[in-house]
Amino acid sequence: MKLLIISDAPILFKNKENVAYAPYVKEMNIWMKYATSTTYVCPTRYHRSLLTKAFDRQDFEIKSVRRLEFHSLFSAIFSFLSIPYQFIVLCFAFAKADHIHLRCPGNLALLASMVQILFPSKRKTVKYAGNFDPQALQPMAYRWQKKLLSNTFLSKNIKVLVYGDWPGQTKNIQAFFTATYRRNQIQPVANRNWNGPYKAVFVGTMGANKRPLEVFELIKELRANGIAISLDYYGDGPLKAVIENRVKAAGLEDHISLHGNVENSIVTQAYKKAHFSFLLSKSEGWPKAVAEAMFWGCIPVASKVSCVHWMLGIATSNFQLPTSNADKQTYPLGLGKALDASSSDSRERLQNKETYPLGLGKGFDVSSSDSRERLQNEETNPSELGKGMDSTQRGILINDISQAGTLAEEYLKHPEFLQQVSQAAAAWSQQYTLDDFEREIALLLKETHPSKAPKK
Repeated sequence: MKLLIISDAPILFKNKENVAYAPYVKEMNIWMKYATSTTYVCPTRYHRSLLTKAFDRQDFEIKSVRRLEFHSLFSAIFSFLSIPYQFIVLCFAFAKADHIHLRCPGNLALLASMVQILFPSKRKTVKYAGNFDPQALQPMAYRWQKKLLSNTFLSKNIKVLVYGDWPGQTKNIQAFFTATYRRNQIQPVANRNWNGPYKAVFVGTMGANKRPLEVFELIKELRANGIAISLDYYGDGPLKAVIENRVKAAGLEDHISLHGNVENSIVTQAYKKAHFSFLLSKSEGWPKAVAEAMFWGCIPVASKVSCVHWMLGIATSNFQLPTSNADKQTYPLGLGKALDASSSDSRERLQNKETYPLGLGKGFDVSSSDSRERLQNEETNPSELGKGMDSTQRGILINDISQAGTLAEEYLKHPEFLQQVSQAAAAWSQQYTLDDFEREIALLLKETHPSKAPKK
């Protein structure tokens, strides 16, 4: 089977090998495993720091195209001039492929989404790695891609793999997931000391979208209020130097460390030892930093974006908890009752049907006016505030950054509940393994040539 992959992610040539962003390579190795030949249409230049990894297979073809950027007049002019050439490159590549795989969202992906209309008989999959929330405020190019790929008249023989099961979607859209660890890596979750001192981690790009500065301010606030907590940053980006200076100015060098980009094994060890993982992103798809932390019982403290609230077991008014996918042939895992910690089976497995004695209710979510009133009222009774927590939740949802410190302090008053959340988080995340992920990809590609067994 001839597999074509179109992506805005660059492939670089270093030390006589093709390399790319490490998590991307890890997934593409699986896709290429089930193809006889692979062709990439993508940029081959990138001028910023990137944590790279070499592909397992180097016998693929690359059709290099210019990165389409419109951030300045100069880049926009060159990008517009290159579009006709890229359109022709995509058309020829589509014609030769048996299976076409698009990586969205992105500018090249938008162009490819238009080209695919001309090839209705070709088998196609789309990995939409961004936020697929229909109500999310997103750039116009992102909205165009979502509408185009959801249109069953224009987009045929296509499956769009998205994070979360959003209501009102067309048959093209299929709930999916991603994974980092193998099934044989599953270990019993260690019982952490939830009375402190606490260890926290931040894993991700040190850029404005991930809000690493806000995480620093949160840790600073907690320490100022007498809470013994330390933080380790793992990642690189434009805000790293800014945070280093703020750490020094605040005299927190002994409590906040910046490690830069490191191997995944080092991050894994950090998750195993940490109590909390902070990810206060402005936008996300499937945040691997959340799922990875949960895998080891490290409680995620995350902002309410994309499908994060579902991952943490907290329902919201604009998100539909999946309950109907268990019977879908192409997704045997079932993003439904089997993976929904609110179901009776999951409650029995995760918590042995023991409700936290405070009688914790649904969604300790500061989005509601009642929650904000309770948080802002200095005379709040802790036992009353505890009623806002959820005995089935798997993490801490931050909906109002300004209230994050108050919210975190309230949770720290309930160590038994935090241990319960830790166990529930691990039990949920450990159902999403690379073994299951690979099986799903094999099924998607097998549909292109049902009579042929996938290459081992």
